[in-house]
Amino acid sequence: MASEGRLTTHVLDTMHGGPAVGVRVELRRVVGDVVTVLRDACTNADGRLDGGLLSGDDLHAGRYEISFHVGDYFRARGVVLPDPTFLDVVPVRFAVADPAGHYHVPLLVSPWAYSTYRGS
Repeated sequence: MASEGRLTTHVLDTMHGGPAVGVRVELRRVVGDVVTVLRDACTNADGRLDGGLLSGDDLHAGRYEISFHVGDYFRARGVVLPDPTFLDVVPVRFAVADPAGHYHVPLLVSPWAYSTYRGS
């Protein structure tokens, strides 16, 4: 029987007050010292990834990392940033304990701060 678990994300731009469109998002699985890229995509008009990050039998218990390329996003929006940028790539490392569950890992971000949580 296939698992119904899923891993999703979205990015909200707190500087401009809306979804962050076109943010590059990389998902990696971390097993010890071995890091494997599983997905590399960009957020859509709603700040989400079409189809989510992982679902069903592709989601396993273990450690993952999502890298959000926010420096490129803010530069593309015309935001003047210092060189080097304060936030360039924001890594969020987390664990999935129940692969049948829904793990939602959003990012709320400005050029100067970010926040994340396990959403629903």
